[in-house]
Amino acid sequence: MDINDKAPEFTLPDQNGEEIALKAYRGKYVVLFFYPRADTPGCTIEACEFRDSYKQIQKTGAVLLGISPDTSKAQKKFEEKFSLPFPLLADADKTICNAFDVIVDKNMYGKKVKGVARTTFVIGPDGKIVHVFRKVKPEGHSGEVLEYLKTVMKGVA
Repeated sequence: MDINDKAPEFTLPDQNGEEIALKAYRGKYVVLFFYPRADTPGCTIEACEFRDSYKQIQKTGAVLLGISPDTSKAQKKFEEKFSLPFPLLADADKTICNAFDVIVDKNMYGKKVKGVARTTFVIGPDGKIVHVFRKVKPEGHSGEVLEYLKTVMKGVA
Protein backbone atom coordinates (compact mmCIF):
# COMPACT_ATOMS: atom_id res chain seq x y z
CA MET A 1 0.00 0.00 0.00
CA ASP A 2 1.30 3.39 -0.92
CA ILE A 3 0.30 7.02 -1.34
CA ASN A 4 -2.75 7.48 -3.62
CA ASP A 5 -3.79 3.82 -3.22
CA LYS A 6 -7.34 3.29 -2.06
CA ALA A 7 -7.20 2.01 1.51
CA PRO A 8 -8.66 -1.50 1.83
CA GLU A 9 -12.13 -1.43 3.36
CA PHE A 10 -12.49 -3.33 6.61
CA THR A 11 -14.73 -3.95 9.57
CA LEU A 12 -13.03 -5.23 12.72
CA PRO A 13 -14.00 -5.60 16.36
CA ASP A 14 -12.53 -3.05 18.76
CA GLN A 15 -11.43 -3.69 22.33
CA ASN A 16 -15.09 -3.75 23.41
CA GLY A 17 -16.12 -6.21 20.70
CA GLU A 18 -17.95 -3.48 18.76
CA GLU A 19 -17.59 -3.52 14.99
CA ILE A 20 -15.66 -0.57 13.55
CA ALA A 21 -15.84 0.01 9.79
CA LEU A 22 -13.34 2.21 7.97
CA LYS A 23 -16.08 3.53 5.68
CA ALA A 24 -17.82 5.07 8.72
CA TYR A 25 -15.04 7.69 8.73
CA ARG A 26 -15.40 8.83 5.10
CA GLY A 27 -15.00 12.59 4.93
CA LYS A 28 -12.39 12.61 7.71
CA TYR A 29 -8.70 11.96 7.93
CA VAL A 30 -7.95 8.62 9.60
CA VAL A 31 -4.64 7.81 11.27
CA LEU A 32 -4.35 4.02 11.25
CA PHE A 33 -1.35 2.81 13.21
CA PHE A 34 -0.33 -0.83 13.01
CA TYR A 35 1.63 -2.21 15.94
CA PRO A 36 3.02 -5.72 16.51
CA ARG A 37 1.49 -6.64 19.87
CA ALA A 38 -0.52 -5.11 22.71
CA ASP A 39 1.31 -4.50 25.98
CA THR A 40 4.84 -5.04 24.69
CA PRO A 41 7.51 -2.39 25.41
CA GLY A 42 7.67 -0.60 22.03
CA CYS A 43 3.93 -0.80 21.44
CA THR A 44 3.25 0.56 24.92
CA ILE A 45 5.54 3.55 24.30
CA GLU A 46 3.86 4.24 20.96
CA ALA A 47 0.29 3.85 22.27
CA CYS A 48 0.96 5.96 25.39
CA GLU A 49 2.45 8.76 23.30
CA PHE A 50 -0.66 8.68 21.10
CA ARG A 51 -2.75 8.76 24.30
CA ASP A 52 -0.83 11.82 25.51
CA SER A 53 -1.29 13.70 22.22
CA TYR A 54 -4.82 12.38 21.55
CA LYS A 55 -6.64 15.63 22.33
CA GLN A 56 -4.33 17.54 19.96
CA ILE A 57 -4.89 14.93 17.24
CA GLN A 58 -8.66 15.23 17.75
CA LYS A 59 -8.37 19.02 17.37
CA THR A 60 -7.04 18.49 13.83
CA GLY A 61 -10.30 16.66 13.05
CA ALA A 62 -8.52 13.35 12.42
CA VAL A 63 -9.64 9.97 13.76
CA LEU A 64 -7.04 7.73 15.44
CA LEU A 65 -7.28 3.94 15.24
CA GLY A 66 -4.75 1.39 16.49
CA ILE A 67 -4.65 -2.08 14.96
CA SER A 68 -2.70 -5.24 15.80
CA PRO A 69 -3.04 -8.99 15.41
CA ASP A 70 -4.37 -9.34 18.96
CA THR A 71 -7.78 -10.44 20.19
CA SER A 72 -10.38 -7.96 21.43
CA LYS A 73 -9.73 -9.29 24.93
CA ALA A 74 -5.98 -8.52 24.71
CA GLN A 75 -6.79 -5.07 23.30
CA LYS A 76 -9.20 -4.44 26.20
CA LYS A 77 -6.51 -5.27 28.77
CA PHE A 78 -4.08 -2.97 26.95
CA GLU A 79 -6.66 -0.15 26.86
CA GLU A 80 -7.49 -0.47 30.55
CA LYS A 81 -3.90 -0.84 31.75
CA PHE A 82 -2.78 2.37 30.01
CA SER A 83 -6.09 4.37 29.81
CA LEU A 84 -5.99 4.49 26.02
CA PRO A 85 -8.81 6.76 24.74
CA PHE A 86 -8.97 5.56 21.11
CA PRO A 87 -10.27 2.36 19.47
CA LEU A 88 -7.88 -0.59 19.35
CA LEU A 89 -8.88 -2.94 16.55
CA ALA A 90 -8.38 -6.69 16.78
CA ASP A 91 -7.07 -8.31 13.60
CA ALA A 92 -6.40 -11.73 15.13
CA ASP A 93 -6.36 -13.53 11.75
CA LYS A 94 -4.13 -10.79 10.23
CA THR A 95 -6.49 -10.27 7.27
CA ILE A 96 -6.22 -6.47 7.43
CA CYS A 97 -2.51 -6.52 8.29
CA ASN A 98 -2.04 -8.53 5.08
CA ALA A 99 -4.34 -6.22 3.09
CA PHE A 100 -2.21 -3.23 4.13
CA ASP A 101 0.93 -5.26 3.43
CA VAL A 102 2.48 -4.74 6.90
CA ILE A 103 3.36 -8.40 7.54
CA VAL A 104 7.11 -8.81 7.09
CA ASP A 105 9.88 -11.25 7.86
CA LYS A 106 11.42 -10.50 11.22
CA ASN A 107 14.34 -11.99 13.04
CA MET A 108 13.47 -13.12 16.55
CA TYR A 109 16.24 -14.72 18.55
CA GLY A 110 17.90 -15.87 15.31
CA LYS A 111 14.69 -17.36 13.85
CA LYS A 112 12.82 -15.93 10.89
CA VAL A 113 9.22 -15.17 11.84
CA LYS A 114 6.40 -13.23 10.20
CA GLY A 115 5.25 -10.20 12.13
CA VAL A 116 3.70 -6.76 11.86
CA ALA A 117 6.01 -3.95 10.77
CA ARG A 118 5.22 -0.88 12.85
CA THR A 119 3.58 1.30 10.17
CA THR A 120 1.16 4.24 10.23
CA PHE A 121 -1.14 5.17 7.37
CA VAL A 122 -2.91 8.50 7.04
CA ILE A 123 -6.07 7.98 5.01
CA GLY A 124 -7.69 11.01 3.41
CA PRO A 125 -11.39 11.93 3.44
CA ASP A 126 -11.81 10.20 0.05
CA GLY A 127 -10.50 6.87 1.39
CA LYS A 128 -7.12 7.14 -0.35
CA ILE A 129 -3.81 6.88 1.47
CA VAL A 130 -2.21 10.33 1.69
CA HIS A 131 0.86 9.49 3.79
CA VAL A 132 2.72 6.41 5.05
CA PHE A 133 5.12 6.32 7.99
CA ARG A 134 7.25 3.18 7.57
CA LYS A 135 9.77 1.62 9.98
CA VAL A 136 8.26 3.68 12.77
CA LYS A 137 10.27 4.21 15.93
CA PRO A 138 7.87 4.27 18.92
CA GLU A 139 9.54 7.24 20.65
CA GLY A 140 8.35 10.51 19.16
CA HIS A 141 6.10 8.97 16.53
CA SER A 142 2.87 10.58 17.74
CA GLY A 143 4.62 13.96 17.47
CA GLU A 144 5.58 13.23 13.84
CA VAL A 145 1.99 12.28 13.06
CA LEU A 146 0.62 15.38 14.80
CA GLU A 147 3.00 17.68 12.89
CA TYR A 148 1.98 16.02 9.62
CA LEU A 149 -1.74 16.44 10.44
CA LYS A 150 -1.28 20.11 11.33
CA THR A 151 0.46 20.69 7.98
CA VAL A 152 -2.25 18.85 6.02
CA MET A 153 -5.11 20.50 7.89
CA LYS A 154 -3.77 23.99 7.16
CA GLY A 155 -4.45 23.27 3.52
CA VAL A 156 -7.97 22.10 4.36
CA ALA A 157 -9.04 24.96 6.65
